[in-house]
Amino acid sequence: MSVGSTTATDLVHQIFDLQRTLRCVVAAQLGRVPDLGVAAQGVMRYIGEGEARATHLAARLGVSAPVLSRHIAELEEQGYVVRRPDPADGRAQLLALSEGGLVKLREFEEQRSSRLRDYLADWSEEDALEATHVLQKLSTSLKDSIRATAAGSTTTTKLSV
Repeated sequence: MSVGSTTATDLVHQIFDLQRTLRCVVAAQLGRVPDLGVAAQGVMRYIGEGEARATHLAARLGVSAPVLSRHIAELEEQGYVVRRPDPADGRAQLLALSEGGLVKLREFEEQRSSRLRDYLADWSEEDALEATHVLQKLSTSLKDSIRATAAGSTTTTKLSV
């Protein structure tokens, strides 16, 4: 079973439309959370999933170490992220959210969730669950394909999503 060319093209267009729409939603949200940009909020979300090394976070986020380093510095400066030595490797450090960072992350998530519920007021719970399932399936398929392509690649590019 394979996706047809026209269907794939339509899906690409829908994904691009969703990206543009999400940028508009994010732009509307930025005025409500002036102390952190969207990228730093995304970094906080991943750090909030559990303690991790910066290299692992950079790979998961698909960003370079210097880009992540700038976000981490911003988050540390605001007291949202803390570092501690990695017990498995004394040269490395683990990143985690501080108590204030956990509170701020919950605040972001509550704001986003509330805003999304407002935007989707005409959706049923079933609609939202179906969309969640389809987006998870799409994301998993794309990540798996990227990993498989990277594993078979002869370049030294490291892709991790």
